[in-house]
Amino acid sequence: MRGDSQKSKSGKVAHKVGSTVKYFYSSVLALRGGFAMKSIMRVPILLICSTLAFSGANAETLSDADRETLLENLEKIRDASDSKMDARFRIALTAFRSAMSSDDAAIDLYMNCMEKVNFEELRKKAADFREWKTKEREKLGEPGLRLALRHQLRWLMLTLEAASEKPDLVKLTKDAQDAVDAVFRDADKLKYQQEILSQDVTSSVFARAYDINNVEVENWAMSPIQVDMIYDKILLPPYRKPSGLATLRAGWLKRIQQQTLQKELWDERRRQRREDRDEREDKRIGMADAMQSPEYQKFVEEDVPKLYWEMELDLFKNGDEAGASVRMLAHLNKYVSHPSLREWSDELQALLKPAAVVPLVPPATEEVEIAP
Repeated sequence: MRGDSQKSKSGKVAHKVGSTVKYFYSSVLALRGGFAMKSIMRVPILLICSTLAFSGANAETLSDADRETLLENLEKIRDASDSKMDARFRIALTAFRSAMSSDDAAIDLYMNCMEKVNFEELRKKAADFREWKTKEREKLGEPGLRLALRHQLRWLMLTLEAASEKPDLVKLTKDAQDAVDAVFRDADKLKYQQEILSQDVTSSVFARAYDINNVEVENWAMSPIQVDMIYDKILLPPYRKPSGLATLRAGWLKRIQQQTLQKELWDERRRQRREDRDEREDKRIGMADAMQSPEYQKFVEEDVPKLYWEMELDLFKNGDEAGASVRMLAHLNKYVSHPSLREWSDELQALLKPAAVVPLVPPATEEVEIAP
């Protein structure tokens, strides 16, 4: 009788758990209209199941049958959750890929996501969204904004690929280099789009609208102009070996070039000066090109030489000792007044000095007196 009772209880558990899952995925909280539910509205399924299954339960150990039933249903819940997650990612990737195809497609998706995240989900009126569009009409009409959104979508897709279970690292590295290069090829068109380009793509309106804003990736940059991290963590490591020295050096030179351009175009104060300069361009044509912000000048005079030194240090440590050491000495001669000169000279000295050889001393032996 006890066995029948236990089976009956486990059957009720299974029924309640299964009913809960069925209710959850058929409720208004499930995917709707191509978008995923917001994370703040997500109901913790396991908590519901455990509450329904064990509310009012007396102190009683689980039987083998109960455990087996619960484990089976737990596996079903996980499978259902994974399936929903995969479907959500597929829907998002399809939408993002389509939006990347043109400026118009990008701004259309941007507007749909803005309306959903910042108006519909906050229960604001349609009139509020129309008022916002009117207010932002000039900004929304900028070609640079639409181009920046396409670059943001491209990096978001790469981030999702990097977060996948088994990403193709070789392809991912190549695609990341292509994406960064594309941003800097369009740099002149994007000079006022720093806010979009520097935003963490997982907190973008696209990621929030499709509920993929909880993606985390180790050793990955979250924006396409986070140049230092992109090169340090993604693009340069594969070539830090004797056979990759030429590519490693080329990567460093491209990094320095892109970081310099980034500072020139997207430094906040320099951007503001350029806006002011554009308004008075007809009056200041001769002076305009000569203007440089103090931050940019400091970057060129101090940070760029540091980057060249780091490049040679990297090359030395990965096999190019002869070539890098000569270039490092020339670097010191060129930047004799640089604040880091003493630090650099100490580093080079440590690299050139052979490691001290500690002589092996045989262990001392004790003399044993032999009694006559």
